[in-house]
Amino acid sequence: MDIVERFLNYTKINTTTSRENGAAGIMPSNPAELELAKLIKSELENMGVTDISLSEKSILIAKIPANTDKKVPSVAFFAHLDTSAEQKNDTKAKVVKYEGGDICLNKELEIYLKQSEFSELKNYIGDDIIVTDGTSLLGADDKAAIASIMNAAQYFMQNPQIKHGEIVICFVPDEEQGLRGAKALDVSLLGADFGYCLDCCGIGEFIYENWNAGDAVINFKGQSAHPMNAKGKLVNSLLLAHKFISLLPNGEAPEYTDGKEGYFWVKELSGNSAKTILKLDIREFDEKKYKERMAFLQNLADGLNKIWDNRIEITLTNRYKNVFNYLKDGENSLPIIVAKEAFKNLGITPVILPMRGGYDGSIISEKGVACPNLFTGAHNFHSIYEYLPVKSLRASSEVIKQIITLVSNK
Repeated sequence: MDIVERFLNYTKINTTTSRENGAAGIMPSNPAELELAKLIKSELENMGVTDISLSEKSILIAKIPANTDKKVPSVAFFAHLDTSAEQKNDTKAKVVKYEGGDICLNKELEIYLKQSEFSELKNYIGDDIIVTDGTSLLGADDKAAIASIMNAAQYFMQNPQIKHGEIVICFVPDEEQGLRGAKALDVSLLGADFGYCLDCCGIGEFIYENWNAGDAVINFKGQSAHPMNAKGKLVNSLLLAHKFISLLPNGEAPEYTDGKEGYFWVKELSGNSAKTILKLDIREFDEKKYKERMAFLQNLADGLNKIWDNRIEITLTNRYKNVFNYLKDGENSLPIIVAKEAFKNLGITPVILPMRGGYDGSIISEKGVACPNLFTGAHNFHSIYEYLPVKSLRASSEVIKQIITLVSNK
């Protein structure tokens, strides 16, 4: 099956993540994620893959055994089954020949993918591009990854003369709401030495640094009193929360930072004069600086409690870690070296970016399988303007093939 046909088939199954079901602890949050996983399982079986497991939570693990006598690392490739909740409509994907200018996605609704807004379109003049009809996401995040991995699997199953180590394939549900599938994954079932997620954007993008991410929930306890005799009695928890916020460092917020600059994000404030809850996100690339940020919040709360008679309760939790923390040799780690060499062999210029966010590899790496992030080739994730150049999709799968071949020769 051609990779484009494979991808288009996957987009026909609507796997929009359900935040409601996710909040209720249901996995997969959308039953269609299991439907897609079952389709993938049958495709792997038709290829001749025999070592496949699929859990009721829609975690699929398949292994293509090594066909070489050499002892080479086992490499895993990961993607997620769900698509983001921004749009819930069924995907009506189509392939268009891009000749430049704007692309009409939906004439009736006057929806256009405009070159003036998405200047990178100029890079794909003369190429085939997969788009939607403008009423849904395309779902290349992350079905392009699934198609890319499955295309590579088909290649090695059809060409047993090409020597390789063990290839592990893993698809998980509900990445789009807190990396839930990766958190539920038992990595001991993989047996992989390292792996790669495919969950980033344009051709050449390669990510092996992301946030160390934490959460703070801070409860402020006030003292109610009627305003007619409130003097000396009323303690307004809303004002306590505002005072706390005012003591955060100036300029260290998402709207003032980029690159590897960390921040505190005042994300939610709710309550009344008696009780107020403040929620913060803490983000930092450097692990030491991340710990310092968490300690700053704890020390701030402790100091104010001495003044305010213990009216603050603070809970600090880690959400996910920077993948780079788990690459033992840093820039010289085998997963990084091999990926860069694969790019070079294919004439692809690496675009190495720090991810100001997290992905499944953040959790999988912390569990013991270091997992950088490779491109799928798509653009405009989480948007009706999401699109996927066909050449980029094919290049994504070629990178996987190169990595597997290179690892077998190390």
